[in-house]
Amino acid sequence: MKRHTLHDLFIDQLRDTYDAEKQLVKALPKLAKVASSPDLQEAFTHHLEETERQIERLEKVFEAAGYKAKSKTCEAMKGLVEEGKDIMDWKAEPDVLDAGLIAAAQKVEHYEIASYGCLCTWAEKLGYHEGQRLLHETLEEEKHADEKLTQLAQAHINEDAAATAGAEVEANARAETAPV
Repeated sequence: MKRHTLHDLFIDQLRDTYDAEKQLVKALPKLAKVASSPDLQEAFTHHLEETERQIERLEKVFEAAGYKAKSKTCEAMKGLVEEGKDIMDWKAEPDVLDAGLIAAAQKVEHYEIASYGCLCTWAEKLGYHEGQRLLHETLEEEKHADEKLTQLAQAHINEDAAATAGAEVEANARAETAPV
């Protein structure tokens, strides 16, 4: 039985990440369509463009390592995308829905940051300097996308969603104390 090496792990996770990015190319337009905030729509659309470039970069990393770009189903991303779909199906005020979309998208970003961080380290250890450079470029984009989502949430989306919730809680409290 063959023992797996760090190189084997690197290629395996590269294939996993390649599939994850392809899943996102399908999911991001749906998130942009459902989002009500123009800023959030723009963030999703911008990240879709980045993701398409990230797929091209991954193909270059495969090539530099002497492999053909090939996917391995990323079960984790499949689950994260499904969570996002669940939120998109909510019947909620637009601000609440946007807050949920940000949460779902940030889970994806954190998964990608972890994935690209490991791939960068392994590429460096394996001497794939060009691959490491390309992977690091994507890692920085993922960190920036996460920061952008945090800024949008903190700037107004969470506040607007909380105001909606506050009005609802107040209305519920009045209904509970109303004479029958």
